[in-house]
This record gives sequence, C-alpha cells and structure tokens, in this order.
Amino acid sequence: MAERTALESEIIRKCLSRSELQCSFLEYRGYKVIYRRYASLFFIVGTKADLDAGPGAENKENELGMLEFIHTLVETMDKWAGSICELDIMYQLEQVHFLVNEMVMNGYIVETNRINILKPIDLIEREGKKDEGMFR
Repeated sequence: MAERTALESEIIRKCLSRSELQCSFLEYRGYKVIYRRYASLFFIVGTKADLDAGPGAENKENELGMLEFIHTLVETMDKWAGSICELDIMYQLEQVHFLVNEMVMNGYIVETNRINILKPIDLIEREGKKDEGMFR
C-alpha cells in the first residue's frame, strides 16, 4: 500500500508540474497516465498492460478514449451537481463513487450515457426525501 501511495504521489506531482501546452498523456514506470484539468480539478487515469499479456507487454489502451471518458465523467458530474467543484466531491464522496461505479465495472467502461448513469442516483435522492421511503 505504501508503494501505491508513493506512486500516486509521484504521478500527481508529474501532472501538476506540466504546463497547459504539454500533452495530457505521459508514460511513467510502466503506466500510461492520462489526465485532464478542469478549472482547479485534475482528473487522472492510469492504465497498465493486461496481466494476461505477460511481462514487458505493450499497453494498448486508447489514450483518446480515456480522455473522452474523463470528459464524460466531468459532464455527468456537472449535470448531477450543477457546476462540479472540490467541495461537491469531498462532501458527497459516496455518491461520486456510486457515479463512477455506474460507469466503470471491473476496470472496463460499461456505461457512458449520462441519463442511464444518473437515473439510480436520482431514484435514491427522491426516495431519501420521502417520509416513508425505502431507505429510511
């Protein structure tokens, strides 16, 4: 776990040190890192070659596809919370995790339709507001 934390810190520092004129893709210690900055928020996705491919295998993940995933995630979060900011993510982390889990399953992107992603969250919020909702 300490190694993962150190790796995450190094990747975050790398992304923060890059200028806006530089590309949003970089390779670092066998990982392909794709990031995008929205105002003061950085969204970072790291991919690694498939374990089935063996050691030294090439990472064939599509960088533009990952960049589009980040954009879709931010658009979905904007639709859910208005204009997304750090406080929305910090104070509603469970809902943000739920939103990401609706989009990604077992490391694969399974849903990109905002309406389908937000439907369960809206249902939970509506039920939570009822006096005798199923979640009380």
